[in-house]
Amino acid sequence: MPYVYPPAGPTISGDSVTISRFLNDPTLIARRLRTILEQRFIADTILSGRYTVSGGAVQYETGETIYTADNPRAVTPGSEYPLTTAPTGTANIAKTVKWGQDTIVTDESIARQNMQPVNRALTKLANQNVKYVDSVALSAISSAVTQNTAAAAAWTSATAQQILTDVALAKANIVSLNQGYDPDTVVVSDLAWANAYAKFATAGLLPRENNGSNPVITGEFPVIAGLRWLASPNLPANQTALVLDSKTLGGMADENLGGEGYASADGVGVQVKSIRDEHKDAYRLRARRVTVPIVVEPSAGWKITSVGA
Repeated sequence: MPYVYPPAGPTISGDSVTISRFLNDPTLIARRLRTILEQRFIADTILSGRYTVSGGAVQYETGETIYTADNPRAVTPGSEYPLTTAPTGTANIAKTVKWGQDTIVTDESIARQNMQPVNRALTKLANQNVKYVDSVALSAISSAVTQNTAAAAAWTSATAQQILTDVALAKANIVSLNQGYDPDTVVVSDLAWANAYAKFATAGLLPRENNGSNPVITGEFPVIAGLRWLASPNLPANQTALVLDSKTLGGMADENLGGEGYASADGVGVQVKSIRDEHKDAYRLRARRVTVPIVVEPSAGWKITSVGA
């Protein structure tokens, strides 16, 4: 019998059978978890690089300049070209960590509530995974990025112009390093975004078309002054905004440990597994991610402190 995803609504005669088949197929669980996780990991958005992990660790270099050690010189006819060096970055090694947890779904809850307890358990596993891994990654970014300037005024009382000036100056400071960085993202807390969003909307800086591009209607994060704005409740310091180049800042190094019965939620590195516990008449649902955040170019980020939310 072919599987249909998402599963059809349970019927009175086939609830337990349908749900049991779902829980016994890791691929179906992974697909379900992927829909829950989709666009939730901010870490994978701002640390867009992907690294191959071998033996539980990954080696990488930080702070590599895009220039050689010397300026070019005038070469007279018949003369040799001057020799220079191409500096490399500082070598580092990062060890992956397995973040995961299990939760129990009993036969009684399935029999009485159908798929609801399964969906609720998967959602909670996904939410907790996102919350923790994002907080680890954002803490790593916050520690690595040391360049900063203070906001002209707290964003709770600042004008739209002042907020944009804060961000534009941070972007200009990154670009002025002349290392090929192109800042494309602003990361703020939910409260900071709420204040900035209200000021931008009032000032007429957001698209007003009555279509999918109007964030006032869609609620989606817009692109303003060439920068994508993202909000996260997992920033280690709520009063700090981050301006960064997501293409060069760093990446997430996910390790695939394999193991029988595991399936991957494509794109985010999360693996899931369903384990039948006959001793307890229950299913044990598991979600794990074996990963480590890597900040390769800390100079590609800039902090705006004292934004006030």
